[in-house]
Amino acid sequence: MTLAGPTIDRFPDAEEVAEEDIVEQIYEAVVEQRLPPGTKLSEAALCKAFGVGRMRVRRSLLLLASREVVELHSNRGAFVARPTPEQAREVFEARLAIEPNVTRLAVERATAADIDALDRHLLSEAQAHTEGNRRDAIRLSGQFHTLLAQIAGNGVMLRMVKELITRTSLIIGIFGAPGVSNCRDDDHADLVAAFRERDGERAARIMDAHLRHIQAHVDLKSAHRSKVDLLSVFAPQARAGTNQG
Repeated sequence: MTLAGPTIDRFPDAEEVAEEDIVEQIYEAVVEQRLPPGTKLSEAALCKAFGVGRMRVRRSLLLLASREVVELHSNRGAFVARPTPEQAREVFEARLAIEPNVTRLAVERATAADIDALDRHLLSEAQAHTEGNRRDAIRLSGQFHTLLAQIAGNGVMLRMVKELITRTSLIIGIFGAPGVSNCRDDDHADLVAAFRERDGERAARIMDAHLRHIQAHVDLKSAHRSKVDLLSVFAPQARAGTNQG
């Protein structure tokens, strides 16, 4: 199927857009808080945005539902997951149980090249904050935690951390104060300093305090709602911004 207009510029051959590509773009939009919790994911709008047929969109939504990023409701359609306050507390409990240990393991296994990669990531985060680019700041803060899990070299932990980061983004999207992002970049710098010192216990303590700070700035008694236009989220200029950094 060929669509006229800007869709052709993005996808000269619609058949090239696989479910994995659609899943990744929706996943990134959720993590970057461009798709707020509760957003209805209209099949028609997604077909138009990605230039694909309904079956491909439906398969993509099923994959996202299996990751608990999307909720499917009979006769209503698909929606970005909307965690409850109790689920939010469970997510932070899980992060506090897992990530300090992931960080300790990463310090033990980090190579000089890994620490250099963390340094470069810090520079990208600092640039995003200096430029006031909240989207990149949110994306990079989540990627920092993922990078630590990658350095730890445990695939199971990596999958768990990625899932928890996505859920945290949803939680902040619902319960966080306007303008709140996932992380303080100063904490990330302190973590990298602990990596240079090869001090896994200190790194684990910093991570624990870091996660507790994030949790403390989430008000589970409130909820923020906003509406978005799917076509604008996945427009060429929006996607170009996502790929920077």
